[in-house]
Amino acid sequence: MDTLSYKTISANKETVKKEWVVVDATDQVLGRLGSKVAKLLRGKYKPNFTPHVDCGDNVIIINADKVKLTGNKWTDRVYLSYTGYPGGQREMTPARLMAKPNGANKLVKKVVKGMLPKNRLAAKLLNNLYVYEGSEHNHAAQSPKAIDINLYK
Repeated sequence: MDTLSYKTISANKETVKKEWVVVDATDQVLGRLGSKVAKLLRGKYKPNFTPHVDCGDNVIIINADKVKLTGNKWTDRVYLSYTGYPGGQREMTPARLMAKPNGANKLVKKVVKGMLPKNRLAAKLLNNLYVYEGSEHNHAAQSPKAIDINLYK
């Protein structure tokens, strides 16, 4: 038996092949979209996935303002933040966040950030995510390919 053909290949910064993909968020459930985008950012759908290397794709999300939440989550879900001062705990619902300028951008990034690992690599991976509220984006020079996010598990 030839054991040399079973060597594990560990990807590094030079050997990673990053692609640009466009995901349309129209009528997508926010949490399911976020988990699939987090997997794309990490590179978990690639055969040469390495946990400690940024081997994921650059993801462009368009139509983020048309994302859905099921049930009463628009008003009942609460995101907490803390200013650092006594009595400085603030709460925000997804509906109030969407009403702000760039609210859809902030909401989608917040959801995807929560699904990434909590380390320094996650901060770098989040820089590979671009969210736009409309159907226009300014990354045409990278010639991104449009993918159907529903085909991914």
